[in-house]
Amino acid sequence: MEVINPHRIRYVSSVPDILIEGRMARTIAVIANRRGFMDAPSWMDWARRPIGTGPYRIAEFRPDQMLVMEAHDDHWQGPPPIRRLRFAEVPEVSSRMNMLFSGEVDFASDIPPDQIEAVERDPRFEIAGGPINNTRYIVFNKAHPVLANPLVRRAMSHGIDREAIIAALWGGRTVVPRGLQWEFYAEMYLRDIEAPAYDPAEVRRLLREAGYRGEPIPYRVLNNYYTNQTATSQIVTEGWRALGINIQMQMVENWSQINGGAPESRGVHDWSASAVVNDPAIQMSGTWGRTGAPWLRHQYQNEEFGTLAAELETSTDRPRRVHVWRRMLEIIEREDPGYVVLHRNANFTAKRRDIAWRPAQSFVMDFRSSNWGA
Repeated sequence: MEVINPHRIRYVSSVPDILIEGRMARTIAVIANRRGFMDAPSWMDWARRPIGTGPYRIAEFRPDQMLVMEAHDDHWQGPPPIRRLRFAEVPEVSSRMNMLFSGEVDFASDIPPDQIEAVERDPRFEIAGGPINNTRYIVFNKAHPVLANPLVRRAMSHGIDREAIIAALWGGRTVVPRGLQWEFYAEMYLRDIEAPAYDPAEVRRLLREAGYRGEPIPYRVLNNYYTNQTATSQIVTEGWRALGINIQMQMVENWSQINGGAPESRGVHDWSASAVVNDPAIQMSGTWGRTGAPWLRHQYQNEEFGTLAAELETSTDRPRRVHVWRRMLEIIEREDPGYVVLHRNANFTAKRRDIAWRPAQSFVMDFRSSNWGA
């Protein structure tokens, strides 16, 4: 990185990178105030009250309790629409909704689908949100002796009734994605890709071919880290068991327990993937390629996939990149599954009807000017 002048820098890359603008626009590419950073007593002090380039400044932060933000009138896009924002951490859904109905708050975030009707019955309030750029999926661990056989993983991919999950737990308010990809990939979005179909007969055929004899497979689950996670895991588990797959669901408390133990002791677990740049290289190559966590944990390694993931990141040949991306999905979702997609994640916020706020397609409650107004 070369400093050209106080308002211009030059990045020099060792390989071609057609996604450099997208990388710089991500949340991890923070532009911070040097003096503020260096003057902070510690990293934690900085993290709890950073000085950045956003439209709001942090006025008060109490960990696990409250965050108060105030407008930064000198922001480069002009003064933000709200003078003061107070975020309160309220873990219980019922408490959040009661605070909304009583007028104590104007918004209640992370409303599960089964509570939407209760909000919509009151004419003062409405639900904002829907499917976001995040996909829920289940990850396979190839180091497990049973899951080392790709036929078992393929069988499990066909043993999930996604539409039943969406109907039962989401009220039909989300969708099954076309694999781990998003529509805003534009020319890189493969419209003919489908998630593995729910096919009990194919599950049984693949298990016979694999020589599977009911060996146990552990399924580590966090208690509703994701909305409806526990209920979804129970539906998936019972569906697999009904098809002859001996799944042992294990409730754990944190991600260290999800990823802990010897590689061969881990079976399957829940995860999600977000896309913030309109190209699959950042999300897929970075996560599942040779430098990604599944590869480094010996959870998923496939040499052809690893080579293609590196090419996807560095190639400037657009037709070739489409071909590479298609082959990557064929490998990791069909031939040698590393995961199986469930559904697009969805995020719902209950709010006062008279407040003209539009949610972003993410978990973030974004109060910039672009999300405000009719």
